[in-house]
Amino acid sequence: GQPSPGSRVTVGAIGVGGQGNGNLGSFLGDPRCRVLAINDVDRNHLKSTQGRVNNHYSNQDCASYTDFRELLAQDGIDVISLATPDHWHSIPVIAAAKAGKDVYGEKPFSHDLKEGRAMVNALNQYGRVWQTGSWQRSTGDFRFACELALNRIGKVHTVEVGLPTGG
Repeated sequence: GQPSPGSRVTVGAIGVGGQGNGNLGSFLGDPRCRVLAINDVDRNHLKSTQGRVNNHYSNQDCASYTDFRELLAQDGIDVISLATPDHWHSIPVIAAAKAGKDVYGEKPFSHDLKEGRAMVNALNQYGRVWQTGSWQRSTGDFRFACELALNRIGKVHTVEVGLPTGG
């Protein structure tokens, strides 16, 4: 059978743009999880993602917030899926730890060493768990590209990166 409601990990998502929405799919696809609430400052992301979650569960129960602090105030949430811009990791993580929530967050862990230290201190102080998402380091294509760079092309002088645009 299905997991009982009390045995599910309840999820709140902070940042539901491109990467956050992608991560959300993993939580929605896992019957051990239940997405209860989402947050984004972009009202278009918020509305479309709330519709996605409600459609998945065939109800209208997903709460949405433009202020992450309102999401963190919800007692029924166990874990936060965090996919904010890099310079916006520390404040929600520290607040989530203080609110008693574990965090799955996108790389990089922090924007700088000082913020990272504050995050680690808060996670330790409140006994919370952090997991960093860095799946690209373990997929076959990326592994092969690293092997090529290390073993076949010689010394690397310049790297150019292209990022997708849009949101």
